[in-house]
Amino acid sequence: MSTIDPTAWVAPSAVLIGDVTVGPGARVLHGAVLNASRGPITVGEDVVVMENAVLRGRPGHPLHIGDAVLVGPHAHLNGATLEDEVFVATGVSIFAGAVAGARSELQVNSVLHVNSRLAPDTVLPIGWIAVGNPAQLFPPDRHDEIWAMQEGLDFPMTMYGVPRGTSMREIMRRQSAAYGPDGD
Repeated sequence: MSTIDPTAWVAPSAVLIGDVTVGPGARVLHGAVLNASRGPITVGEDVVVMENAVLRGRPGHPLHIGDAVLVGPHAHLNGATLEDEVFVATGVSIFAGAVAGARSELQVNSVLHVNSRLAPDTVLPIGWIAVGNPAQLFPPDRHDEIWAMQEGLDFPMTMYGVPRGTSMREIMRRQSAAYGPDGD
């Protein structure tokens, strides 16, 4: 079900599941997982997805990666949009409904939170968190300020389709059902 441009290359140890489109000149390196079993993934032209990155499409939140984007090792992209020429460093997490604007730079272990929009040409510093639309940038030690903004973005509903306060037992029952026995 995957569509790979003839000029693209996917490492033999990378895993592509479901509706994945890999564009011209793109490279998907060893150990990367592109799981589109629950929503499509589109990888643009001249994109490099490095080792052990995990990319997921989600119901209602396809993952779209524009052209000339670097996705660093161990990055986690989940139902988001990355516009052209975005740099995603090692260990970055980008959640559903988020948009990383053109030419933005997300440095090592930074987070672009659910339903947040990082403006074009923005640098998100090492370990910092971007929250809101438009995103405000916070160092990780400002939890109370981050939470004040994050609460309204409705992470549980966006990521799991449940209202805040739903028990982990219910969330995990649903997640277990969504990720079926075939390993999707």
